[in-house]
Amino acid sequence: MAKRTAASIRADIAKGTFRPHTALSNMALAYFQNNSTAFAKTIFPVCPVSLSSDNYYVFDKEDLLRDNWQQKPAYGKVAPAVLSEHTESYICVVDQMIMGIDRIRQTDLNRRPGPSVARDPRMMRTRTLAGQANIHQDRLFADHFFKAGVWNNEETGVDSTVPTSGQFIKFSNWNSDPVAFVEEKGTAMEENTGRRPNRIALGVNVYNTLKKHPAILERVKYGGSTANPATVTANVLAQLFEMDKLTVQRSIMNKAGFGKKADMHYIGDPNGFLLAYATDTPSVDEPSAGYIFTWDMLGDGNIMPILNYDGENGTHSEFIEGLMATDMKKTADDLAMYFKDAV
Repeated sequence: MAKRTAASIRADIAKGTFRPHTALSNMALAYFQNNSTAFAKTIFPVCPVSLSSDNYYVFDKEDLLRDNWQQKPAYGKVAPAVLSEHTESYICVVDQMIMGIDRIRQTDLNRRPGPSVARDPRMMRTRTLAGQANIHQDRLFADHFFKAGVWNNEETGVDSTVPTSGQFIKFSNWNSDPVAFVEEKGTAMEENTGRRPNRIALGVNVYNTLKKHPAILERVKYGGSTANPATVTANVLAQLFEMDKLTVQRSIMNKAGFGKKADMHYIGDPNGFLLAYATDTPSVDEPSAGYIFTWDMLGDGNIMPILNYDGENGTHSEFIEGLMATDMKKTADDLAMYFKDAV
């Protein structure tokens, strides 16, 4: 290719063929997280609601699980059994995110080669809104459910092989037995509530430690062969712990403000884990440790509407808006246990 000169550039400009700032059309760098890492809706059921706030009934465990049958006296009758009830409430708060599009800037992008996400800004803004909605919901989940100080039933991991009340042997100590420990805690919950935990949420470091724990490897080693050695996966752990669902809290977020150096962290406590009993869907005759109440604030059944509207006259701009309204609520404290510093 001939070397460009000032004269040749001026000639191309005059003909309208000069493109000074081109970009590849087949690649770009975009650090979107994989949707599979989002964990907010993997543990507790989502309950759509028609009002932003309302009540729900709680039928007391003490009366439902008592033996109220009595021997009938001759010529008489027993006293009626009492079923106590009360109500609790939820409140869905509306959260919003807005992104702008500069139409003048966009004209330049549309006239030169580049990836489709640059030429169609609505596509990029919508993808960003959806990705950050997952981050926002995961952060809310971690704040409401997956951290120390939330649940009444909480224990702390220690290095000592003789833990005291409220303590357990860290899983990073090979003297521990995670399978036996989870079984013990599940039995305690079942004795207290009639429900054995069916969900376990693991911090990343806990999951990584369990995959190489001798007590885990000992249980799975005979299931392998030279060609296909036994490996510990999330599915294997779920079977060992007898859980319907096991998730690993892998999503991350940047905790630094705009323009500041990135401060990347896992959203969920990487060293903790949660045991819980929960239903797959909302139920009127089953308890659940937590619920995610969601309100369609625009009344159209869409729990996360994404809207587009023009900016003010003279700004030559438009905006993409996302809305969501949720209340992540602890609904049954005795159906969950949190374990911090497990590794």
